[in-house]
Amino acid sequence: MSELIIIGYDDHETANKAYERVLGLQRDFVVDLSGLAVVRVDPDGKRHVDTPGSIVGASTASGALWGMLFGLLFLVPAFGFLVGGLMGAVSGRLAKSGINKAFRERVEAMLEPGKAAVVVMAKKVTEDKFAAGMREFGGTVLQTSLSEEDERELAAELGGSEA
Repeated sequence: MSELIIIGYDDHETANKAYERVLGLQRDFVVDLSGLAVVRVDPDGKRHVDTPGSIVGASTASGALWGMLFGLLFLVPAFGFLVGGLMGAVSGRLAKSGINKAFRERVEAMLEPGKAAVVVMAKKVTEDKFAAGMREFGGTVLQTSLSEEDERELAAELGGSEA
């Protein structure tokens, strides 16, 4: 089971500090990351994404899943219908796994101009220690889970292999 955690902040500086803390929590084995990024929205509403190098231990399938989830949550509105039927099929699968339209709308509402979010996809999270480590930054937290079966099915739909 993977956890998708999105933490919204009022500014990019706080999001960057929180991002660095998540990396520290990974080094302390509090979280086992599949993906990590900061999304910031400039005053004109344009989104910018900052990501580290590849996450150690992430498989090709989990990397494909991370990229697809990230694109669906943050980039698809910009691309409109260019993504065609694949995104429709994947959207249907995501809706069954907890990443439905309402969740995506909450993410959209969180990312207003001038705001930022830390996006975490984790294979494992020690929730109490993660929450304690992130508490000083505040923020608005959105979280959902993907079962191993959901991950395999999504990876297969994307043409990836099982993790």
